[in-house]
Amino acid sequence: MAMLIAGILLWSLVHFIPSVTPHLKTRWLDLCGSKGYWATFSIIVLLSLVMIVFGWRHTMPSSVYMPLPALKHLAMLLMVIAIMLFGAAKHQTRIKRFVRHPQLASVVVWGIAHLMLNGDIRSVILFSSMTIWALLEIYFINRREGEWIKPQAPSWLQELKGLAISAVILIVVVLLHTYIAGVAIH
Repeated sequence: MAMLIAGILLWSLVHFIPSVTPHLKTRWLDLCGSKGYWATFSIIVLLSLVMIVFGWRHTMPSSVYMPLPALKHLAMLLMVIAIMLFGAAKHQTRIKRFVRHPQLASVVVWGIAHLMLNGDIRSVILFSSMTIWALLEIYFINRREGEWIKPQAPSWLQELKGLAISAVILIVVVLLHTYIAGVAIH
């Protein structure tokens, strides 16, 4: 469990640097340059993800609460929404006219959906921590950036392209879930 918690903390801390302490990001950029900053940032994020996955897989799941079977379909619907939000983060979409931070919102929805489906200690630690992290990131980024200026609506062709990207992400997640989490989607 220590590796899981350490991975979550490392993930959170490295992501909080640009949103909470921009002066540290500036120092990091001055020290490493733009390419060096993104390379080291990416390596740290990848390391934190590896720690989270291995920590998850090596933590014995002991029950904290029993999930309600009646919530399974709602949780699966939330996962589709989470993946649509995630896909919307990197392209033009009408979703961005309603959701300022679709990628972070996807983490919140993902975490809630997984907490509806999983009541073991490792799930509670991972999904509640990541949900709280994403909510804090949204708050700090909004505070730093100020007023939200909504983007223009893209063409319908761009919108369909974005939906296709989200569909591919959904397929990849379904296919790889067992290998990453060690838990089949059923």
